[in-house]
Amino acid sequence: MSDTTTAHDVVAIGCGPFNLGLAALASTVDDLDLVVLEERPEFTWHRGMMFGDASMQVNFLADLVTLVAPWHPLSFLAYLHDRDRLYAFTVRENFFPSRREYEDYLRWAAAKLPSLRFSHRVEEVDWNADEERFAVRAVRGDGTPVRLRARHLVIGIGTAPHLPDALAGLPGDRVLHTADYLYRTGDVDRAERVTVVGSGQSGAEVAVDLLTRNLDGGPAVGWLTRTGSWAPLDYTKMNLELTTPAYMRYFHSLPEDVRDRLVGEQWQFYKGISTDTLEEIHELLYRRQLEPGLRDVELRFGTAVESAAVDAGGRTVLGCRHLDTGETFDHVTDLVVAATGYRARPPAFLTPVEKLIRRDAGGRPVVRADHSVELDESVTGRIFVANAELHAYGVSTPNLDIGAVRNATILNAVTGRETYRLPRRSAFTSFDAPGRTPPHAR
Repeated sequence: MSDTTTAHDVVAIGCGPFNLGLAALASTVDDLDLVVLEERPEFTWHRGMMFGDASMQVNFLADLVTLVAPWHPLSFLAYLHDRDRLYAFTVRENFFPSRREYEDYLRWAAAKLPSLRFSHRVEEVDWNADEERFAVRAVRGDGTPVRLRARHLVIGIGTAPHLPDALAGLPGDRVLHTADYLYRTGDVDRAERVTVVGSGQSGAEVAVDLLTRNLDGGPAVGWLTRTGSWAPLDYTKMNLELTTPAYMRYFHSLPEDVRDRLVGEQWQFYKGISTDTLEEIHELLYRRQLEPGLRDVELRFGTAVESAAVDAGGRTVLGCRHLDTGETFDHVTDLVVAATGYRARPPAFLTPVEKLIRRDAGGRPVVRADHSVELDESVTGRIFVANAELHAYGVSTPNLDIGAVRNATILNAVTGRETYRLPRRSAFTSFDAPGRTPPHAR
């Protein structure tokens, strides 16, 4: 091994909230050497959707560590105490932080973790059978090459904004994804009409902003979504049992085709809209009735956008289909905001080890109960994934409140002991058939 190569127990790639939480939990494990590599120069989180009054949809206990280590020095309560806001937060009696405050918490935690290496772009990962280590090749922001060896990897590069084929042909000045909305408000202000395509929480929050601008004399607003209603997030307490570690373990034990069916059926857990946001939208629409002369607003659900182009007159024309009747029509606008979600990003740096990864019938990596990918038997190390196992663990996979449990599971697997105690019972509901033994427990 050359002098320029460093050896570690774990190299985590990507520094979003999940790998940040992994580093936080690992920071109190004395005999574990873990580093996190991140291409960006600093930690940021959803800046393009950081509306001033936007609230988290999980409470403060769903921080980096609390659900498995409430005593941890990097908890949200420790952050509040350090910032001298703990008493004020208690009196506030609203245990859902704003997104802005939550990002400040994440940045506070990141600043306390020397294991994080920003401005490090990973270019290639390979398996060295002789050393029984993964070889990681990265480049620092100044162009300096970096080489690392690791017994295990954790891939947490997150998801990428998705633009469907129907919108992909539009020029960049005519379409933007919700992830970039606040970076493109100049384009919004210059438009005569702005149309949101898609719904979910992000689309609804953009609709709130556009309706507020409309009340102040801003552009006309369109909102088109293929869902059959303005569907609320189903966050009733008993249904939230489907987001618990107990249900995720049960979900993982099911056959592949059953898991795929359930992901489709449970879309309201991650594609719905909070009731507070729906009420805010209705209030804004009601207020418009008292303000004559405003530009128009057009809301349509059950509508699929099937094409998009700029016509000879310079207008953006969306070809739409009304799903109940099958009738087609054109929707004319100036700017399209795509509330079309995110998709997993296949990491190009894993190309050298692709042949070692076992895949299911859908071509997706087979993910074990400990969140590691099933590899060829010759590989003694493990590749763990964070927020890339929706097909294996269900709709709670991207939820912040599962992050600490998943990271504790990974650290227990890496250390070979119960470094962190996992929840024994997290749901009142029994999900399995009586007497059934899940495959991973056989």
